[in-house]
Amino acid sequence: MMGEVFYQSGLRFECTRCSRCCRHTPGYVFLSSADVDALCGALGMDRPGVLKEYCRRVSIGLAHRISLREKPNFDCILWEDGGCSVYQARPLQCRSFPFWSGCVSSVEEWEHHGRQCPGIGRGALHSRREIEMWLAQRSREGFLET
Repeated sequence: MMGEVFYQSGLRFECTRCSRCCRHTPGYVFLSSADVDALCGALGMDRPGVLKEYCRRVSIGLAHRISLREKPNFDCILWEDGGCSVYQARPLQCRSFPFWSGCVSSVEEWEHHGRQCPGIGRGALHSRREIEMWLAQRSREGFLET
C-alpha cells in the first residue's frame, strides 16, 4: 500500500481464543487453493472429499466462491472441543484476522470490529509492514472460485 494509513504506527491485537469469530454467527470463510491443500493434509482426505464434506459454494454477486460449511448452530464446521480441530492448517482468512482489508480500511471499521472482538486493541503491536504482508498474501492467494 502506498501513502499514509491510519495504522501507520501499527495496531494492537492479541487473540483471546474466545472463539467469537468461529461460532454462533453465520458467515463465510472463503478458501484459496492453498487452504484446501492444507486442509487435505490436516484431515487426511483428498480434495474432492474435503470439498464435499467441509465446503460449500457461495454466490457473491457474479462470483461463486468456496467457503467452509457451518454447523446448524452456525459454528464453523472445524470447531470442536473448544477450538479449531485443524488449528495448524487453518485457512488464511482465519490466520490473518483481523488484518483483513475490510477491518483495516478505516479507523471506524477497526473500532467497529473491536466492539465485537476482545483481542482488538490489546496485546502485541503489529507493524504496518506485518499488516500489509497479510493483505498482500490474501491478494496473492486469491479465492477458490467455481
